[in-house]
Amino acid sequence: MPPVGCRPFQALLMSGSKYLPLRCFVAAAPAPLLLHRLLHLPTRTSAYFNYRLRSKHSRHLFCSRQPRRDMAADCAVEVAVLQDDFLTKRLQDLQSKLEAIGIMCNDWKLGVGFSMPCPKCKGRHPMDKNLFFCIQNTGKFATWKCLGSDCGWAGKIEATGEFMESYPLQKQATGEFMEQYAIRKQATGEDMGHYSKIKQATGEVMEHYAKRKQATGEDMEHYSKIKQATGEVMEHYAKIKQASKSEDCKIIAESQLNLEPLSGEFIKFFEERRISEETLRRNGVLQNCTKTAIAFPYRRDGEIISCKYRSVPKKFWQEKDKERILYGLDDIKNASEIIIVEGEIDKLSMEEAGYCNCVSVPDGAPPSVSENIPTEEKDTKFQFLWNCKAYLEKASRIILATDADAPGQALAEELARRLGRERCLRVKWPKKDATEVCKDANEVLMNLGPDALQKVIENAEFYPIRGLFQFGNFFHEIDAYYHQHLGYELGVSTGWRAVDEYYKVVPGELTVITGVPNSGKSEWIDALICNINKSDEWKFVLCSMENKVREHARKLLEKHIKKPFLNARYCGSAERMSIAEFEKGKEWLFDAFCLIRCEVDSLPSIQWVLERAKGAVHRSGVRGLVIDPYNELDHQRDSSQSETEYVSKMLTKIKRFAQHHSCHVWFVAHPRQLQNWKGGPPNLYDISGSAHFINKCDNGIVIHRNRDEKAGPLDAVQVCVLKVRNKVIGKIGQAFLSYDRTTGEYKDLD
Repeated sequence: MPPVGCRPFQALLMSGSKYLPLRCFVAAAPAPLLLHRLLHLPTRTSAYFNYRLRSKHSRHLFCSRQPRRDMAADCAVEVAVLQDDFLTKRLQDLQSKLEAIGIMCNDWKLGVGFSMPCPKCKGRHPMDKNLFFCIQNTGKFATWKCLGSDCGWAGKIEATGEFMESYPLQKQATGEFMEQYAIRKQATGEDMGHYSKIKQATGEVMEHYAKRKQATGEDMEHYSKIKQATGEVMEHYAKIKQASKSEDCKIIAESQLNLEPLSGEFIKFFEERRISEETLRRNGVLQNCTKTAIAFPYRRDGEIISCKYRSVPKKFWQEKDKERILYGLDDIKNASEIIIVEGEIDKLSMEEAGYCNCVSVPDGAPPSVSENIPTEEKDTKFQFLWNCKAYLEKASRIILATDADAPGQALAEELARRLGRERCLRVKWPKKDATEVCKDANEVLMNLGPDALQKVIENAEFYPIRGLFQFGNFFHEIDAYYHQHLGYELGVSTGWRAVDEYYKVVPGELTVITGVPNSGKSEWIDALICNINKSDEWKFVLCSMENKVREHARKLLEKHIKKPFLNARYCGSAERMSIAEFEKGKEWLFDAFCLIRCEVDSLPSIQWVLERAKGAVHRSGVRGLVIDPYNELDHQRDSSQSETEYVSKMLTKIKRFAQHHSCHVWFVAHPRQLQNWKGGPPNLYDISGSAHFINKCDNGIVIHRNRDEKAGPLDAVQVCVLKVRNKVIGKIGQAFLSYDRTTGEYKDLD
């Protein structure tokens, strides 16, 4: 029987099964109609089908000759059209019922309310739109209410279920349509093995769908179960599609590529790059039949999987739709150490230096490093690594010899992230001349020879892993420490001979200071930093929450100028600093100190303080941070975290700040309430909060003032050094100073 012209798909569905042709053979179909109908599907189902409409062949219902069709999706589209037809009839029924009671709804949208004149009260004005009207988003019912003050007419009307009876007939028509489609597919002579798998999957979803429809009459549940069934069949189809994709990665016969041996011109091209004919022959480098490009066959187990071409004007292209693998893959089979380069010529250059265990990436380097590593299915740029996983996982050492430019370094990072940094090494390319560095392996071979290239591989360094180092990474710092180039290897003087014997200041350390109240802890630190500023010109950032700014400035100026700030009772007969001295002192304050002040009512956290201190380090070059005191900080913590755990983490943050920024930190902490205190100095273990204050600090000092005239002078101050981690700068012991109450100075006793 000759082919019969096929009517539009809408006619097939709307007219019933008697119009279905026995055989159908058409080259094109009314795609605009299908698109238009799908735009009116309910929201829950249209998203998936709209995605399908964007596919390559979704614009044709039938085609005399097409690539393999996505039968599962075609079936899903037909189901969607049937659903749309059911919805249309339901809405027509609703519209006729609404018109019968006077509600004329010509311009509406599903699930969207709108206003119109009320047919009952007519409103006070002909243009009044008092009636609020809405059709539910599945078309099952409509509601309305008049908002007029004298009317209030409201109601609800539902669509009948009689249209449900017409659906099985349409479904039966769809089944006949699918049967006719199978006959047409057989007539075209396409791969029935592939089609039968899809047809089987389509049959499963139709059977699944029929059971779901029979099980419930609720429309919303009906739609959700259809969507679930469609998802199941698409998952099944995806597996079939994946299987068919693997069939596309076929071995290429050498005769298919029309390759031939290299001509003299191309052999000369390689000779200029110091690559021999023997290396070219062993790697199977050929040329295309038009003699316009060099061909690099990509082989696995001796069979050609793909082929990459390079013209003499540097331009690359590859065989389309072929599996992507590493170039030279057979050379690393069972290799424990491999080299990865960025191009085929670099791989040949490595062989000239004696390294056959080398492969090249097929696609060159990315412009930059990606933020995250995608999953295997989405990692399209580096799919060749997944395809060669069985070869790469056997290697214990992988040397990354990518190009020296930014994309080459980005490629090395991407490879290391996927292959494992712990087994990767990277090369350091030598200088080509006094100013330039060799870009890649071939430049080293051309300019410096194979021995230099061999040395590059032998001197490859471990790829850096964040947080993992060798002492060699710090030799420059160790050398400076040994030769005392930094100037503070033995510590910075405190300004007091008695204290220097037990304690000196080193950048990057944490000193915890404690003492009973009114012992002069803050005064002693102020005197200490004034001495260090005078001798070594250090700058400091002060976070002193107990001091007002003006009071703190007074204390610092008195210690610096050695005169009282005011004419007050504590000054006695001492002369007050002059205006000139005061103005000069202000300049000193401006240059030597930064302040951290919290300008809101809430207490600052330690993280907030350290962030501001970091800014002071970078802006002003400060070398010391004073946090005074601990109990003026915000110490909120999780209910599951003990105070001991909190203090441990807090002190760790402070120590890391000190080490990373080469900044000495003085941290003042008050002792807890002492029971049966007899006037002696407290211990570091008496600090309120945790024993971690003494466990984690580098230095621990107790400042104690004599309060008993019988025990000695009242101006005597005891500096108890109870912990020194670094024996180079001090030891445990006690020093005594005298305190000048007028100027706030501390002096040696002798």
